[in-house]
Amino acid sequence: MGQRQHSGTDLAWAVLGGDPRLAERITYGGPPGLLPARLPVMDLARTTVAVCALAAAELTAERTGGPVPAVRVDDGAVATAFLSDRLVRIDGRAPSTFAPLSRFWRTADGWVRTHANYPHHHARLLSALGLPEAAGPAEVEAELAGRRAEEVQETVYSAGGLAVAARTPEEWAAHPQGVTVAAHPLLTVETLDDGTPPRLLAGTGEQGGAPSPLAGGPSLPAAGLRVLDLTRVLAGPVATRTLALLGADVLRIDAPALPESQDAHSDTGFGKRSTALDLGSRSGRATFESLLADADVVVTGYRPGALDRYGLAPEALAERRPGLVVARVSAWGDDGPWGDRRGFDSLVQVATGIAAVEADAGPASEDAKASEESTARGGIPGALPAQALDHGTGYLLAAAVLRGLTERARVGGSGVATLALTRTARWLVHGLGGPERGDGPAADAPTGAAAPGYDAERYLRETDSPVGRLRYALPPVSFDGGPVDWATPPGRCAADAPRWR
Repeated sequence: MGQRQHSGTDLAWAVLGGDPRLAERITYGGPPGLLPARLPVMDLARTTVAVCALAAAELTAERTGGPVPAVRVDDGAVATAFLSDRLVRIDGRAPSTFAPLSRFWRTADGWVRTHANYPHHHARLLSALGLPEAAGPAEVEAELAGRRAEEVQETVYSAGGLAVAARTPEEWAAHPQGVTVAAHPLLTVETLDDGTPPRLLAGTGEQGGAPSPLAGGPSLPAAGLRVLDLTRVLAGPVATRTLALLGADVLRIDAPALPESQDAHSDTGFGKRSTALDLGSRSGRATFESLLADADVVVTGYRPGALDRYGLAPEALAERRPGLVVARVSAWGDDGPWGDRRGFDSLVQVATGIAAVEADAGPASEDAKASEESTARGGIPGALPAQALDHGTGYLLAAAVLRGLTERARVGGSGVATLALTRTARWLVHGLGGPERGDGPAADAPTGAAAPGYDAERYLRETDSPVGRLRYALPPVSFDGGPVDWATPPGRCAADAPRWR
């Protein structure tokens, strides 16, 4: 691997508040030409992984008192990790990704994309369109063909469902939410000066030790740290999966009544435990407060304001647990007219103009039949070769947590990091500062990870787990002396007790 300048990494590291001189610790390498697209997707991928790994290396140095370990970024590992949700196998079975009603549809004046992977979103979509519960793609297609995309979007959202009209980057820039997003940087880091003295770990004794190695083990900069994970697919779970890799005790919390995909958790649940808590009940709140009292980090991935009624706004959390690092991620941002809307990577791609830029460069839907039908009509919107907004934002989110822990150890106080898929999307559309390896977008670039010299099997492993034999992508975050794999495989959703290890 050789040293290369990378303007995107420099910008992201600066926004994270890192010392710019540390970027010299990063080297890049691996096969070129991965995740090809018109937009610089591979540049986004390597940049976000690079700053995450550098933040982990920096925290390692903070805890050991030694120099910052060298960071290595392998494009092959990065591209494979960005496709982890598609490459995972459970007893040889491919995961269930996009449901039949999660796809693009032609409308009277353009295109709309819907998201109906969860049963409640599926039901709300059909109800909003006035269709019976048993309606399938043919009925939805016929219904939407005579309606305007914007009207479909607002009707479905009003019913609690998910649909977004396709826009160009220029149309998004003029949209009120696009204007709001443009007023923010890639991510926001805020320090809450609560007078808490410098502190790295909760507790004393074994919890207060420096990271291993013990008996030759890897350096784990997050060892002894406790993370409450209140996130859902996909950016938040990618972030907390990374914190678990680095040694943190990550406890994911879901509401008992809110369904989660076991397939998704089988990809993002490595190193974590998973429990269910009803925060609306007295006993559930009491249990959460007990967990919070010993937590170092809280990561949230719900709509802005959705958790506030439970006392989970960042300021309220920090007041009850001084010195807490809070990181939050949403789809559309924490303000603006769409700030309280639900969203997913695929929908943000459509709204922000990414799908328009990538039109005809790749399948508009992971459903092959839907893609073929759309292609026959011509002019289909496109999609990135991976859920790159989710994965990229996830690594940025983990980096923000790690940098927050380093700053807490140095100056004390509580920290709040705010990220959004739309902010990452804007960064991607505006080029990240430009490709750095000469493998930028091509006008006819196909989507996918295939490239000369690339063998995905090199970056895949298998392990037994409570849900079966798993094939999974190795973590791309790498620094000298650091971990190369997770300590434990994912378990079943909500199968663990709500307590710290």
